[in-house]
Amino acid sequence: MTEGDLLRQRSRVVSKYWKLAAATLLSVALAAPLSASTAAAETPATQRQATELQDQGAAAGPVVDRGLKYLVSDYQTRTPTKYTADSWRPFAKALTAAAEVAGDTSATTSDVADAKTALMTAAADLKAADEGTFQTITNNTFWNDTSGNPIYSQGGGVFKFGDTYYWYGVHYTGAELYRANPTRKYDGNVSFVSIPVYSSKDLVNWKFENRVATRSTAINNGATLGQAGWVGRLGVSYNENTGKYVLATQAYVGGGHGVLFLQGDSPTDTFDYGYFQTQITNSPTTGTGDQTVFTDDDGKDYLIFSNREGRSRAFVSKLRESDSLRAEPGVQIGQNSSGREGNAMFKLDGKYYHAASDLHGWNSSVAHVLESTSGNIQGAYTSEYTLAGTEMDYSHVTQTGFFVTVKGTKQNTVIFAGDRWADFAWNGIGYNQWMPVTKTGARPQFHSVSQWQFNATTGEWRVGPANNYILNPDIQADRVIVSSVRGWRNLGGSVTNVNGGVNGSRFALQVSNSGGVEQRVESMPAGTYALSLHARGSAGQVVITGANGSQRTLGIPSSSGWAKRELTGIELPGGAATVTVRASGSGGVTVDQLSLVKTSAGTPPPPGRYEAETAPAQCRGTIDSNQAGYSGSGFCNGDPAVGAFAEFTVNSETARTATLGIRFANGATTGARPASLAVNGATAGSLSFESTGAWTTWTTKTVTVSLNAGSNTIRLDPTTAAGLPNVDYLDVGAAAG
Repeated sequence: MTEGDLLRQRSRVVSKYWKLAAATLLSVALAAPLSASTAAAETPATQRQATELQDQGAAAGPVVDRGLKYLVSDYQTRTPTKYTADSWRPFAKALTAAAEVAGDTSATTSDVADAKTALMTAAADLKAADEGTFQTITNNTFWNDTSGNPIYSQGGGVFKFGDTYYWYGVHYTGAELYRANPTRKYDGNVSFVSIPVYSSKDLVNWKFENRVATRSTAINNGATLGQAGWVGRLGVSYNENTGKYVLATQAYVGGGHGVLFLQGDSPTDTFDYGYFQTQITNSPTTGTGDQTVFTDDDGKDYLIFSNREGRSRAFVSKLRESDSLRAEPGVQIGQNSSGREGNAMFKLDGKYYHAASDLHGWNSSVAHVLESTSGNIQGAYTSEYTLAGTEMDYSHVTQTGFFVTVKGTKQNTVIFAGDRWADFAWNGIGYNQWMPVTKTGARPQFHSVSQWQFNATTGEWRVGPANNYILNPDIQADRVIVSSVRGWRNLGGSVTNVNGGVNGSRFALQVSNSGGVEQRVESMPAGTYALSLHARGSAGQVVITGANGSQRTLGIPSSSGWAKRELTGIELPGGAATVTVRASGSGGVTVDQLSLVKTSAGTPPPPGRYEAETAPAQCRGTIDSNQAGYSGSGFCNGDPAVGAFAEFTVNSETARTATLGIRFANGATTGARPASLAVNGATAGSLSFESTGAWTTWTTKTVTVSLNAGSNTIRLDPTTAAGLPNVDYLDVGAAAG
């Protein structure tokens, strides 16, 4: 879309009739008590018309807008050399036009909104001249902003406006208390302090910008946010018609539950009161259970929520396009009688995914997913299923908070932004835990990592060097005392989590009566590792078993108090490893803060190698590591079905002919497994993957294909119900000759 197309699409004509009507009915609209005027569907028709006329009439006259000048000033700091020439030219043109409107005292709301939209659209389309850098995200810590001050942001969301990400959330008193002393519960400390906003270009380094709302922010009927009984679960959208940034949050005001709308002229403006909607049509209750805001690819904005009491129904409600200050009738997309909370949505590969957590008081659980069956966000959805990867440690000891979708130059990655604030976080350190979600098969996959590195330009991510490969290592996932600890399989004897972990944490793991537990850690890269833990009580041991059967044992002597125990120099091959904790006798050994961290850098893959288990590669099946001899951390074990493909995304600097090397193993006794080879959607040939004699015997099949300059998709499609062989990697080299 060109700049002219955008402005023509955005142009609106407001007649004198509408302006006069708005002036005549303005007093009627303002006279109606706002607490009584709830959803548009239940507002009297005359009052609804007056409100709509007022909104349209306001768009015609000169306007004082705090935001456009701010945005122009901000975008004037961009440097042309950092972006491609093709993306810079339309941006520079939009910036010049916006500066002219910002300096025009006769500019109308429509003029300002058009200029903002054109500027932000051009800024969002800026393409970096380089491939960016990887930045490190470390979970299980308290996060600070770029000035070193605490980030206090609960129950909010990250939204991209222009070329910048903005993070909004709520600052509660309990967050301050827990950060100062994270050794106890702070139940009920949800007194509202403010709604801060932070900005970032890389989603890792966050600069504090402003408090868009505080306790003194005026709302309806002369009240302030400081008088609200509850404020939380919020999101922000941009309205192209008004040029306003609209914040929608839950609120309990004057004895009524509802959605409170605030609005500002820029993403970091001080927001003002917009509307308070107590009822969304089709919801059986006033207010919402939990909610987030989702903006679709076409710019339309939606409120994702559950009903307040019971929270059994999941809804998608479109925000009114004229001003985003009303939630239109909700469309129910799912129901679960047990109730769900933390309702949020993301979109990946053209499908919508609604995710939510168990309903048990801000505590951790698996993520429950509803998946759209069409390209309609308010259409049909599948029945609920568990997001793969959230089972072992209950979503890295969080509940669903919100999602951020990054459309990179090389791949798309979704960030699962988990909330950790049960009784103000006495189930681990840090309130915000962010993990990558990718799609390597038919469904999304959650990756529970304590540290990872992310490139916001390319969309690529990788496991961080200090990642702890043990899941639920602090025994905080279970919210109550249990006899089977989440992520750990019982091996007999007595097993439980006990109150009182090391360093004042909430729980620890106790095994006794010669009992034990084990955890299978999938897809570990080959290298040297270090094991550490804290222990007290009777004697015990921890055994690390590699994929090749090799074992290393850490003995735990008895100790009356907590003592740190370590074992270094553990050589592990690539693949699955098992961590086993055992008591040496009838006495009980208690352990906490287990850690298995890679200490060697490892050998990087050779140039041109694309591992089947590593995004953006896709595997319609499972990523396994149970057959020795593979490269990397696993291989693609495709489903036994026609269409159970393996797909690679390959980058080429130029259009060229290349030789592909497909490493595979076929231990089937039924002979060869044929497949179709497609390059960029076009059939490039047929391949026959003959038997290799055993699933641990790997060989390489070569074929020559033509590649385009830039990104290429290479796909293997089985042509029989036996499916593909196990696929290890794809090597891309220069053609011989």
